[in-house]
Amino acid sequence: MSADGARAVATLTGVGVGPGDPELLTVKAVRVLREADLVLVPVMADRAEPTATAGPPGADPGRAERTVRAHVAADRLRRLPFALDDRGGVTARRAAAWDAAARVVIEAIGAGARSLAFATIGDPNVYSTFGYLAQSVRALRPAVRVATVPGVTAMQELAARSGTPLCEGREPLTLLPATAGLALFADALAGPGTVVAYKGWRRHPELLAELRRQGRLADAVLGRSLGLPGERIGPVDDSEHDLPYLSTLLVPARREHRGGKL
Repeated sequence: MSADGARAVATLTGVGVGPGDPELLTVKAVRVLREADLVLVPVMADRAEPTATAGPPGADPGRAERTVRAHVAADRLRRLPFALDDRGGVTARRAAAWDAAARVVIEAIGAGARSLAFATIGDPNVYSTFGYLAQSVRALRPAVRVATVPGVTAMQELAARSGTPLCEGREPLTLLPATAGLALFADALAGPGTVVAYKGWRRHPELLAELRRQGRLADAVLGRSLGLPGERIGPVDDSEHDLPYLSTLLVPARREHRGGKL
């Protein structure tokens, strides 16, 4: 088949690999990863070199790569650097990394790859790097088919590990990034239902103060490094000063009685 024909049928699939525990991948996720011509994994871009030149897996894999290695041989993986720690939304460095990663995908398709899988922590449709990569790939090559395989999210894992139901009856469930600002978090706490905040590492003192102000601190649960060495799950307090970027804060709904209309 010609390179043009290969490009026309190429598929890029975002595969959710869960919060870090290799046992939380779905059967479909494992199959798609194993059948892919190439498995792509995101890593933190080198601050000193903002270009996205992917290299072979080395000694310092990211969370998605650690998870995938339990199911896929390391020599089938290709790293894509992203500016995962940039602040301020769409920075020039972050946009350059998306475009460079997309070019790596297009080059692989041009070389004959017809099935590419991008392993992303959690779910590819929930605050995932995959969405930005897919947009960049489509801009360069609209014929590429984009698909996703859902994954277990950090809030689901934290709820399971802490024995905290996320929602019951008619309760709403609010998921938000702490990076969006304290006002959004405060408004969610003031409303009904459970509130989950992602990416609370740098804003943890502010989140802690707001929990105290609204009387929600006692029931809150914090999860850090879920599924990885150094994992910690427990109450929220002042002892946490060095939270990882992917920390998860779960504030359950106020429940004065059991159940309700479903």
